[in-house]
Amino acid sequence: MQYADPSSLEKRTTRKVLWRIMPLIFSLYVISYIDRANIGYAALQMNQELALSSRAFGFAAGVFFIGYFLFEVPSNLALARFGARIWIARILITWGMVAAANAFVHSAIQLYVCRFLLGVAEAGFFPGIIIYLTYWFRAKDQAVSVALFTAAIPVSYLIGAPLSTWIMDNVTGLGLSGWRWMLLLEGIPAILGGVACYLLLTNKPEDAAWLTDEEKGWLTAEIAAERQQNPHVRTLSTWHAICDPKVLVLSLIYFVYQAGSLGVGYWMPQIIAGSAEHLSNFQVGLIAIAPYAIATVAMVVWSIHSDRTGERQLHSALPLLAAAVALATTGLTHSTVPALLLISVALAGLYAFKSPFWSLPGLFLSRATAAVSIAAINSLGNLGGFVGPYLVGVVKQSTGDALGGLLFLSGLLFCAFLLTRYVRFAPKPHAIVSGAN
Repeated sequence: MQYADPSSLEKRTTRKVLWRIMPLIFSLYVISYIDRANIGYAALQMNQELALSSRAFGFAAGVFFIGYFLFEVPSNLALARFGARIWIARILITWGMVAAANAFVHSAIQLYVCRFLLGVAEAGFFPGIIIYLTYWFRAKDQAVSVALFTAAIPVSYLIGAPLSTWIMDNVTGLGLSGWRWMLLLEGIPAILGGVACYLLLTNKPEDAAWLTDEEKGWLTAEIAAERQQNPHVRTLSTWHAICDPKVLVLSLIYFVYQAGSLGVGYWMPQIIAGSAEHLSNFQVGLIAIAPYAIATVAMVVWSIHSDRTGERQLHSALPLLAAAVALATTGLTHSTVPALLLISVALAGLYAFKSPFWSLPGLFLSRATAAVSIAAINSLGNLGGFVGPYLVGVVKQSTGDALGGLLFLSGLLFCAFLLTRYVRFAPKPHAIVSGAN
């Protein structure tokens, strides 16, 4: 099929898709991360009220990912069956209800159960959205589209840090302390987001009433053509997709990434509070904004560069190296300002890694197989979200200093850099340019 002005059609269609889809899924992911990460700020009051040790808090923060791990792949298979609109709406409404329920726990065991169930409820959201983006964006646009989506993670901290701590300091009543009000109020947006998702999300380009027939035809043809251009991709069964050696390597890399990212993220409020006296919770939240502002900029700029060059593997590896060096240096300092600067560099590396990384499965797997493999990578990798926070908690309880745990996380990140840099995911270097789908 020929189009009168392909360039104009390309720009118009790409712009429409970007502005219709990205604001919604970006907002949903911001809500998601606020609900999973606000326990780090709750800890400033919650640990004393529930008599949680550092080890117990680390377990509570990380057990979320056990539930996430167990239900990730089944949830992604359900998304393929029921469609993104219905299933993602279900995920949002369920996790909003569970997130709000965390406000009413009265013991460590109850907190563990609620955090586990929150992971069960949210399982499938991230990999489902990553696959959903492949329905709407061409390979050459994917790193930026994923970056715009995953930029919600650092932005969630930019919003959540001052919001969560302000609620804790200023909202009380009905016998609930500030951290309980914070968890309760921040669970409500997920429920509202689920309703918005059901009403506004479109499953595929063919279903988009907001695209013209010409725009639908062009986008569908472009994405279909890309699938035929990479002779190296393979289609595997569900089990073989999960057990493929390269998928397992990517799972290990993502495991280490999550350990480092969340090991820092969950404990940073307590690191800040412990290194500077007489700070209110809100002031801690304001200070915590800076590293995530830097990380947001780094993520978007690095992903744009990855798309412009068409290179994915080196763009995934180098940020891990930067994060490893920064965390190692952070673990050796006990001064507040240098520690925050180094944590900023580490988080910038960790978040810059994410978008190019999710293009790697498409270098050697078909899109249908990549859907399962991405769920498996995210599921296995997210166990690092349990190990990182828990490990830092163990070190802090043993030494009285959370910074020591960052040294071990740094070593893991360096190993992940070596794997990402030197394992060959595409048969030839030029396949990296044309093969991601």
